[in-house]
Amino acid sequence: MHALMNINAGSIEKYIQSVNSMPILSFEEEQKLTKSWHIEQDTNSAKMLVMSHLRVVVSIARQYFGYGIAHADLIQEGNIGLMKAVRKFDPSFNVRLVTYATHWIKAEIHDYILKNWRMVKIATTKAQRKLFFKLRSLLPKDTALNLEHIDKIAKRLDVKHHEVIEMQARLIQSDTSLDEKHLHEDGENSLINTLSDERDEPCQALITQQQNQQYEKIHKALENLKNKDERMHDIIHKRWLNLNEKKLPFKYFADKWKISIERVSQLEKIAIKYIKEQVYKLSN
Repeated sequence: MHALMNINAGSIEKYIQSVNSMPILSFEEEQKLTKSWHIEQDTNSAKMLVMSHLRVVVSIARQYFGYGIAHADLIQEGNIGLMKAVRKFDPSFNVRLVTYATHWIKAEIHDYILKNWRMVKIATTKAQRKLFFKLRSLLPKDTALNLEHIDKIAKRLDVKHHEVIEMQARLIQSDTSLDEKHLHEDGENSLINTLSDERDEPCQALITQQQNQQYEKIHKALENLKNKDERMHDIIHKRWLNLNEKKLPFKYFADKWKISIERVSQLEKIAIKYIKEQVYKLSN
């Protein structure tokens, strides 16, 4: 396993071909291996779980080409996140490993990019880190960044206007054209030719499917919560789900509902527990 996961800079294409040839596990196979690892600490089962999901790391690593980090390095760090996910994954979670592992893979890649970013100090706060990784997707397509865009992005990510402008400048400065020539074992190739079409990538499709199913369950749980207690629904919605606004303090709800701050905190904990229980029920 270590031999396959150790990528040499000149063999990235061969590595991708190798991991894409690994068989994809069925849900039943995955559950069997996960239980064997989780309960019996069978290392061979853990190895098979990791190997069958290496293609997921490759797929996710492609999303971070624009940060000036070599693809091989991104994959290596993503593989570390995958191994952490396999180690911590519990079969009772009732989700596919690919859904759970995605978070760990991205977290490891994010940390590596931040540690190796060559610019002046950036992303020192949680809000700035969110800006760093979300800005590209929020930027207008084929349109110059104007004050209206800056204002919307700043409000959505809870950062200052000048931070949006500075981050955009840094990202533009670091961008490398996909048409830039790179020297490989077989001579000169365009970097864009090394990127495969992911439209039919089975792991990516499974991630999307699993995420959509999870969103539907959470949405249903929130509907049930609203019917159960309007106050709890209000607290969860305005503190955790309203991404375009700042997280409202407990005092806001205490004043609104004429209850104590301690009661608001208690209702939030009850609501979160209720949602988790509802999602679990809907998964069975």
